[in-house]
Amino acid sequence: MRIADVNIDNVFLETERLIIRPWKQSDLKDFFEYASVDGVGEMAGWNHHRNIEESQNILDMFINEHKTFALEAKDSKKAIGSIGIETITPDIRLDAPYKDMAGREIGYVLSKEYWGKGLMTEAVKKIIDFCFNDLLLDYLFISHWVENDRSRRVIEKCGFEFVKEFNYNCKTGEKRESRGYIKMCNRVRK
Repeated sequence: MRIADVNIDNVFLETERLIIRPWKQSDLKDFFEYASVDGVGEMAGWNHHRNIEESQNILDMFINEHKTFALEAKDSKKAIGSIGIETITPDIRLDAPYKDMAGREIGYVLSKEYWGKGLMTEAVKKIIDFCFNDLLLDYLFISHWVENDRSRRVIEKCGFEFVKEFNYNCKTGEKRESRGYIKMCNRVRK
C-alpha cells in the first residue's frame, strides 16, 4: 500500500451548506462545544472531551498534521465537525489490488445538533471529489461500527462498496466490530 501525501493547507472547498477548510485557533470554542457532548466522539472511536485543554491539544494536532478539515456551517459560521484524510490503519490489512495503489481513509465526526440533515453526505462527496481529482488518489477506504446505521447510510449514499468486516482498535483502547468499504477512482476502474 502506497502512502499518498496529503496537505490541506490553503484548501477551501464549498458545498451548498458547508465551507470545508483547514482548522484555525479561533475554532477552539466551537470544537469544544460539539466534542464535549457525550456520544459524539464515541461514535468515532474517541471519548468526548472533558475539558477545553483536551480540545486545544487535538486542535493543535489537526492544524499541525495538515490532513483534517473543519466543517463550517454557512448559516451559523460555526465549526460543526471534522473530516480527515487519514493514513489507513494497519489493522485493516487491505489486499491486492489496493496494496500497490495510493489510497487514504476518510474519518469524520459531526456535532450531534446537525445529525440527520444530510450534511455529512454532502461533505464526504466533496472530499471524494477533492481526493480523486486534486490529490489523485486511486481509492478511498471508509468504515463504521457495525451498529452505526447513520454512518452506514452516509457511506452507501456516497457510493462506497463493502469489502470486509474487521476489529478496529479505538483510541479508547477497546476493539470494535467494524465494516469497511472502498471507493475506487473512475480513472483507475477503467
